[in-house]
Amino acid sequence: MFQYACLNPIAQVGLDRFSDQYQKTDKVEEAQGILVRSAAMHEMEFSDNLLAIARAGAGVNNIPLDRCAQKGIVVFNTPGANANGVKELVIAGMMLASREIVDGVDWVRANAGSDDIAKTAEKEKKKFAGTEVEGKKLGIIGLGAIGVRVANAAVNLGMEVYGYDPYVSVDAAWSLSRSIKHVLDVNTIYETCDIITIHVPLLESTRGMIGEEAIAKMKDGVILINMARDVLVDEEAVIRAIDAGKVRRYVSDFPNPTVAGHAGCITTPHLGASTEESEDNCAKMAVSELRDYLENGNITNSVNYPKCAMGVCEAPGRIGIFHRNVANMITAFTAIIGDCGVNIAELTNKSKGDVAYTLMDLDSEATQAIADKLRAVDGVFRVRIVK
Repeated sequence: MFQYACLNPIAQVGLDRFSDQYQKTDKVEEAQGILVRSAAMHEMEFSDNLLAIARAGAGVNNIPLDRCAQKGIVVFNTPGANANGVKELVIAGMMLASREIVDGVDWVRANAGSDDIAKTAEKEKKKFAGTEVEGKKLGIIGLGAIGVRVANAAVNLGMEVYGYDPYVSVDAAWSLSRSIKHVLDVNTIYETCDIITIHVPLLESTRGMIGEEAIAKMKDGVILINMARDVLVDEEAVIRAIDAGKVRRYVSDFPNPTVAGHAGCITTPHLGASTEESEDNCAKMAVSELRDYLENGNITNSVNYPKCAMGVCEAPGRIGIFHRNVANMITAFTAIIGDCGVNIAELTNKSKGDVAYTLMDLDSEATQAIADKLRAVDGVFRVRIVK
C-alpha cells in the first residue's frame, strides 16, 4: 500500500487514476509521494518515506531540486499538459494588444450611463482601431510544448513566424509547421519582429533576458508578451520603454506593483494554466508519472533525474539506485550483486548532470541485505527495492 499527500487541491479526475493500492494521507511525513502545484517546499523537511514529488504543472521553482536529488527523491513535472491553455491566452493577449480591445472596453464601461453612447462610440472608435495580426512578424523565444503550439496557431492566422530555440527537441521540431523560420540568433527576433512572445524556463541564464539591451534592438512599437515567468523580463526597463514610446504594449500574466494598472500594460491574474482542462490534464499526467515510478521504478519527465525506464516490473526483483555520475559505479554495483550469488537479468543506467540512476532486474528476490551493501558504496544517495 502506497500513501500520497496533496499540498494543493489536485483535480479529482487525476486522483481517480490511483488504484486501490493507494491511500491519501494528511500526514505528509508518512507519504511516499507528494502531489503539488504552487505550495512552497524549500523550507520543508522531507522524511525518509518520501520517494517522489509530482508537480501538476511545468514550473518547479517552488521545489528544492538539488536537495531532493541528493536524497534520491525524484521530482516530476507535467510538460505540455497545460500547453493549450497557455497557447490560447497568448493568442488572446496578442489580439487584445493589437486591436486596442482593452482600452475600447474600458471606454464603453466608463460611458455606460450615457444615452448617446452609440452615437459617441462612432466618433471615438478610431482611438481603438488597432492593427490586425495577419501579415505581422511574430517572434517566439522558446520552442517547447507551448511555443510550438503558439507558432502553429500564428501561422494559421496568416502571420510570418520566427522561432528561436538552440535546444529545440526532436519532437518539437517534428511538430513545427514548415512555414516557421527557425533562427539561430535571438537578435534576429529582436530586430525583425512586430510581436515577441517568450516561452523559456526560468534559469540564471534566462533571468532578465528581455532587458534594456534587448529592447533597444527591437522595432519601435513592438508588442511584448510574457506568459512564462515575470522575472524573465526586466519590467522596469519595459515600463521605461513604454513611456518613451518604444514598446507599444506589454502583455503579462503576472500582476505586480510594477506593471499592474500601468498605461500600456495588459496584465492578467496568472490565468495561463488555470483552465479546468489544463488542471485536469496536469493532474492526470502527474498521477500517472507518480504511479509508474512507485510501482515500477520508471522515471519519466523528471527535472532532477534522467529519463530511465524498463517497463512493467515482471522480474522476481527490481532495484533502483540513485548515485553520483562518476566512473566505476556500475562496476561496483554488479560486483556486489555477483558476490551475493544473484544474476542480473537486465540493467539500464542513465545520467543527468552530476547525478545518475541505475535500474536493475534480478533473477531472484531483491533483499534488504543486497540494498544495504549497495547503499554503502561511496557516492550512492539512495537504494530502493522496487520489488
